Amino acid sequence: MKRIKFSDHVILLAGVFFMVAPVALAFLTSTHDAVTIYKSGMQFTFGDQFLQNYETVLTRAGGFTKEVDGLVMLKNSLILGLGFAIGKIIISMLAAYAIVYFRFPFASLCFWVIFCTLLLPLEVRILPSYEIVQGLGMVNTYSGLIVPLIASATGTFFFRQFFLSVPDELLEAARIDGAGPWKFFIDILVPLSKTMIAAIFIIMFVYGWNQYLWPTLITTEESLFTLVRGIKQIMQVWIGAQIPDFNEAMALAILAMLPPVVIVVIFQSWFIKGLVESDK
Repeated sequence: MKRIKFSDHVILLAGVFFMVAPVALAFLTSTHDAVTIYKSGMQFTFGDQFLQNYETVLTRAGGFTKEVDGLVMLKNSLILGLGFAIGKIIISMLAAYAIVYFRFPFASLCFWVIFCTLLLPLEVRILPSYEIVQGLGMVNTYSGLIVPLIASATGTFFFRQFFLSVPDELLEAARIDGAGPWKFFIDILVPLSKTMIAAIFIIMFVYGWNQYLWPTLITTEESLFTLVRGIKQIMQVWIGAQIPDFNEAMALAILAMLPPVVIVVIFQSWFIKGLVESDK
């Protein structure tokens, strides 16, 4: 038994090492200057440019317009991540609520049509989505970044399964008390769904925060660039003898990891309960 426990710990520690090591290496490299990184590659020691590099990426205006800094890109990423997650939760809850509690014809068919959209990733539908967004004049807007992506088959599926587990007695009791459909949804289903909402929020926030392809296609103005796009922008400055700012790219990468990590740490207990809890 002790040997088994020891081997389990070794495997877990090895997994932690392989996951944390690249992040730690990126952080250490971000504390050096670009010339050192260009000459010697990734760094395994702490450098002397930590404060300077992180202050630079957060406060120094750059890009082609020389008007955008890391704080602006951080704000854009937060707007995209929060809008993406909150929008998906609202749309998914309302869709699941209608499918489960409103006995309209072909409700099950509607659900499976929604679920089948999981087979169509963003890359498959990106051209028609772009045409619609462009036709509506939503290019280079926050609504253009968020609205086309908030429909979520994944969220609808999870909330549908959760609502199906809610006892019918609650619905009957709400009817006896005179609660209408909206009051039943707000006062009963939403409070009961807190753990599920937290779990879906984490998944969707991280997914929205890490979006690169859609923001790259739908935004051409630097004032709307996200942190993920900012990293790519830094690496596209190799002109003549100019050395790319590898240190700043690494610093932006570390900063881009922090908000999702904070969200996961804050909501981790609810996240686990929302996905594995059987007694709703």
